[in-house]
Amino acid sequence: MASRIEIFNDGGFRSDGRRQYELRDISIDLSNHGSADGSVTIRQGLTHVLVSVFGPHEARVRSQTLHDRANLNVEVNVSAFSAGERRKRSRADKRLLELAATIRSTFEPVIQTHLYPRSQIDVFVQVIQQDGGLLQTCINGTTLALAHAGIPLFDFVCAVTGGVHSSSPMLDLTTLEENDIPNFTVAIMPKSNRVTLVAMETRLHIDRFEELFLLAVDAGNIIHKEMKIALQARTNDLATTLRQGSKAMGGFGERGAGIEHMDET
Repeated sequence: MASRIEIFNDGGFRSDGRRQYELRDISIDLSNHGSADGSVTIRQGLTHVLVSVFGPHEARVRSQTLHDRANLNVEVNVSAFSAGERRKRSRADKRLLELAATIRSTFEPVIQTHLYPRSQIDVFVQVIQQDGGLLQTCINGTTLALAHAGIPLFDFVCAVTGGVHSSSPMLDLTTLEENDIPNFTVAIMPKSNRVTLVAMETRLHIDRFEELFLLAVDAGNIIHKEMKIALQARTNDLATTLRQGSKAMGGFGERGAGIEHMDET
């Protein structure tokens, strides 16, 4: 089927100036938001998401209490101005419920929920702006927010979208590209070299799947490096703040202060 838009110009560039395998710029801000135990504002291209994590805490609904592990609750909300259409979405919107369910099923095997029986972990995702790669950005933001909250993970989860135009594989799609070409989202666990999610909403020919899948896995490892850099920078900032505070107090409290070192993932 012929493309409805120009995916590549005569110079081989996409509409935003990238090459076919090139990822969009990623921006990560791990500053605290409100009373959240962990939060992150993440941008991938023009897609902008805020993820906040609360817990573990006692489950508010007794029927949701699990005796051997924590219950993971995920809610997604989209700002009315996040896309070209100014349509307010409720939390009961089918699309948002599916997105939340996908995030939950992706992270349930990754979070060490057995450490927190009879408790609940809340993940709230606020979509501020969207221009393609929404699921990947939500997943990457959730990984960072959980790590920021100090919740133990078996591994990072790093996601990226991929698609094929004619015979040309592409990575990290914009909305225009997602609407025009077959695509999927892949989430990998870099340390264990496992895939925790493959989500496809369009058909993709089997002959193109393997090549695109391998490219997406490589891209996931690149995103993993960016996420590690951001978390390490945040940890270093906290350590510096604690040292400065200890010196200002003449060393008082230094013995009790400490930061949990991140696992090498």
